[in-house]
This record gives sequence, structure tokens and C-alpha cells, in this order.
Amino acid sequence: MMIEVLKSKLHCVTVTEANLNYMGSITIDEDLLDAANLIAGEKVQIVDNNNGERFETYIIKGERGSGCVCLNGAAARKVQVGDVVIIISYALMDFEEAKAFKPTVVFPKEGNKL
Repeated sequence: MMIEVLKSKLHCVTVTEANLNYMGSITIDEDLLDAANLIAGEKVQIVDNNNGERFETYIIKGERGSGCVCLNGAAARKVQVGDVVIIISYALMDFEEAKAFKPTVVFPKEGNKL
């Protein structure tokens, strides 16, 4: 049996930009991606702590060290700059493998720094 489990989480990062005139996605600082074991193109769930919005999109790699967390396209309408969001990815794995799997959870500091 395969189940879907938490793989990675960036807990409480701050939205730095919302760009409506873009082809959709979320741009994330490459340092944050590396720390959370996330990659460009990966599907993620975004949870906005300020307004309760929950939606899915995919990752675009942002400039390393910039602290960038930018919602693009239609997703830009679901957040405001300054909102605190949680970025979550999941993985499918065998039930027995999932029992031993340890997700990567990152708690960035102010300015989305590690």
C-alpha cells in the first residue's frame, strides 16, 4: 500500500512579493529550497496563516540568499506581501517505508534567513 506523507516543510516564511503578471508558481530562495529538501518544479501546498487560504502550485528557484518567497500568477491574489505562509510538500511511499521516514522541517528566521 502507498500512502502520502509529509516530505518537506518551510514553516512560517514571510511573503516578500506577489506578482500577478507571471505564469503562476512560487519563487523561493535557493538556500531555503536546499535546507528543506525541495526542488524546482516540485508541487507544493501553500497555507496562509494570515487569511486561511490553502492552495497548490509548483516551485521556481529564486536567487540564493535573497530571502525571496514570491507568489506568482493567480496565486498572487491569495496572499499579501508580509503574510506568513507554510510551504509543504508530500511524497508517496510504501506504508512500511513511511513508518521510518523523517520529514525535513525548516524554521527560518526573520527575513526568511536560515
